Amino acid sequence: MSEPFDYGHFDIVLADYLRVNGISKNQLSDRANLQRTQLNSYCKNNIKRPDLDVLARICYALNCDLSDIIRYVHPQDRKGDHDNG
Repeated sequence: MSEPFDYGHFDIVLADYLRVNGISKNQLSDRANLQRTQLNSYCKNNIKRPDLDVLARICYALNCDLSDIIRYVHPQDRKGDHDNG
């Protein structure tokens, strides 16, 4: 069996966004109708399967784009890039 291919991953950078924009977790949890424990998991980037509804509520409450709170991290080794051409 071959080793799994590294496609990179996504990091949730919501905590950074809140800090830079001076928004508290309490404000966001109220605006987005989220439980504080759920919001903490997103802020700590401790989500294995992000809920699109939750992400939509966060973006709506913050008036931001998804790319403002989620970052794609490229794999360390790019030698295995697939060429679709």
